[in-house]
Amino acid sequence: MTTEKTRYDRSDFQTDQEVRWCPGCGDYTILAAVQSYLASLDIDREKHVFVSGIGCSSRFPYYMNTYGMHTVHGRAPAIASGVATANPDLTVWVITGDGDGLSIGGNHLIHALRRNVNLNIILFNNQIYGLTKGQFSPTSELGKKTKTSPMGSIDRPFNPVSLALGSEASFVARTIDMDRNHTIKMLSAMYEHDGSGLLEIYQNCNVFNDKAFLDLTDKGTRDGNRIWLEDGEPIIFGADDEYGVTFDGQGAKVVEVAGVGRHNIHVHDAANPNPSVAFALSRLAHGPYGPTPLGVFRNVPVPSYGRMLEQHIAQAKDKQGPGDLSKVIRSRGTWTVE
Repeated sequence: MTTEKTRYDRSDFQTDQEVRWCPGCGDYTILAAVQSYLASLDIDREKHVFVSGIGCSSRFPYYMNTYGMHTVHGRAPAIASGVATANPDLTVWVITGDGDGLSIGGNHLIHALRRNVNLNIILFNNQIYGLTKGQFSPTSELGKKTKTSPMGSIDRPFNPVSLALGSEASFVARTIDMDRNHTIKMLSAMYEHDGSGLLEIYQNCNVFNDKAFLDLTDKGTRDGNRIWLEDGEPIIFGADDEYGVTFDGQGAKVVEVAGVGRHNIHVHDAANPNPSVAFALSRLAHGPYGPTPLGVFRNVPVPSYGRMLEQHIAQAKDKQGPGDLSKVIRSRGTWTVE
């Protein structure tokens, strides 16, 4: 008699494919975090589906021992929406990048978020096009010199968290590739949320945009720049908790706790149905420069697209009975082609 295995190891989610990213790429850490997190869930591997677009990050499905699809440029949210809607018992993960998800795929991304389709969207943001060898991306900073912007980029960059909140996404979070524990914590929060979720991960491209997130990763600066968002807790940060965040008529701002008093520091409420506060927090930093919020910005219970669709189908069956596709097809004039 054999005992069934009830929990997985990370190795159970690894495939026989050689992981082919550049040595030192932040994608390796993200892959390990996702594999480790899924192994902690007592859920069949066959219940997970990874859908990706085009880019370095989009190789992800090859390295996950689950179902998966490597689709076309920018269309991963659209294809994943179909998978999730037709198969509500599956957990669908979308893997995309700042180029794939915010350039050609931007429209698909915002509509998946506004519809609240039950998707877990992980956006790798390295602020550069890595697969095509170093062109500026929709999140590259102003003045970024690349092969396609030798004089410096004049495009104003997207703030992915602000974009998601503007789309009224019901779950929005941010983490950084070097902090594996925090990444797993954010993955868990997004997985437990019913509806669309966007997790932005600052991911270092050590070949074409190395040290882009130095303010948040260097030992000498990270404590003073990582603003940890903890639900129900005052937003205080710094090596000695000397800084905090308050709100005034102009929005959120960083202050010295000693100057305003701890009682005046804003207490984070990720479940606030009004997205304007979370949006103001997202505007504290327009990129990984200086004090930058990390954590869950918004996590509100909103009926997911799939659940509402199931209700519509059930109501239609109650009123009209089982559907008859043949009858629908022949409800108008038909032709026989010989």
